[in-house]
Amino acid sequence: MRHLPIKNKLFTQNRKRIIDLMEPKALAAVNANDVLPTNADGTLTMQPNADLFFLSGIEQEESILMLFPDAAEAKNREILFVRQPSKHLQIWEGYKHSKEDARKISGIKNVQWLSEFPAIFRSLMCESESIYINSNEYKRANVEVQTRDVRFIHQCRENFPLHTYRRLAPLLHQLRVVKTDLELELLKEAVDITAKGFRRTLRFVKPGVTEYEVEAELAREFIKRRGKFAYTPIVAAGKNNCVLHYLQNDQVCKKGQLLLMDVASSYANYNADLTRTIPVSGKFNRRQKKIYNAVLRVLRASVEGATVGKLHRDWTKESQTHMNEELLELGLIKKSQIKKQDPDNPACRKYFMHGLGHPLGLDVHDVGDANVPFAPGTVLTVEPGIYIPDEGFGIRLEDDIVVTEDGPINLMAKIPIEADEIESIMNR
Repeated sequence: MRHLPIKNKLFTQNRKRIIDLMEPKALAAVNANDVLPTNADGTLTMQPNADLFFLSGIEQEESILMLFPDAAEAKNREILFVRQPSKHLQIWEGYKHSKEDARKISGIKNVQWLSEFPAIFRSLMCESESIYINSNEYKRANVEVQTRDVRFIHQCRENFPLHTYRRLAPLLHQLRVVKTDLELELLKEAVDITAKGFRRTLRFVKPGVTEYEVEAELAREFIKRRGKFAYTPIVAAGKNNCVLHYLQNDQVCKKGQLLLMDVASSYANYNADLTRTIPVSGKFNRRQKKIYNAVLRVLRASVEGATVGKLHRDWTKESQTHMNEELLELGLIKKSQIKKQDPDNPACRKYFMHGLGHPLGLDVHDVGDANVPFAPGTVLTVEPGIYIPDEGFGIRLEDDIVVTEDGPINLMAKIPIEADEIESIMNR
């Protein structure tokens, strides 16, 4: 793990929170993610399972967490199973958790080797009446590969057909969407690393640099500070601004163009999400600045609108109303278009075609129920944009906020966003 050690209080608290939601005599199991193959004998870098990390702090492959709060023996109420280290593994793969390491990271006293899991699991299933099983229930997930959790579900149903099966994902979603103070500390670290990377690019960008060179500058800053890219970086110059998920990052940044960067750092598996659009030459032209400031006003209005008790869909509609007003002022849409618009397809969609924002945390598009009102501790991205392919550019701005009883707090308030400030830094 690249990040500094995390207080296991975070994971201890999270386990207590989910245990409080479980039914009596129920057992829960959460598996690590698979190590995915490439070609020949290659593998991809494993992405830690967010749910397993949330409950245990464990990022190692082939790990399993089992929770059984009503187990007859106290030692069996929390058990962590990890891969047993060996000299062979040490030579070929390096460090693997010892039992003591796993205890220290997770705060779980009962740590067993993975080889012990089948026998212990069978014994405790005989005590339980139901089992919580986990799966990816994100609404827009496109899961084409059978995961470790799904294979585990099949095995359980085959071996224990008479148990009651319950879904763990809704409980985890309920908890994960509201961040604790300890989680916010890690998110703020990811934001801070992101801020330093962005400031570095402001000093670096000029006509003639390539999009991938900008990406490299960001990578250097993130890695140096124990972070990594939270998602595949978007570094888009000129007309590439208008491609929402542009990933090629292979073009030269030219004089007079805008450079859109949707790039942020992850730290300790908690993700920031930042977008800024800057002038390659260090100065916006009049038209660019006018549209830039329109997007900025929508962003700020949307930040203020993210209040406790509001539904995501209502927040989005408010933002679309603000965007309609700005586009009308810019001459991009007409009053008649607003008057005749379909409520589900507002006039602004022509130039602002994506969502306003999403929950943020252990996943960039983090879990949460859009039908549940914002609660204190909800972390959201706010990312309005205006894209004008006919003029050869688009502008998107994005900040991360936390909803509180006293109003939203912008976690990125110290990252430059005013057009004049960006120009000033670029021209020092």
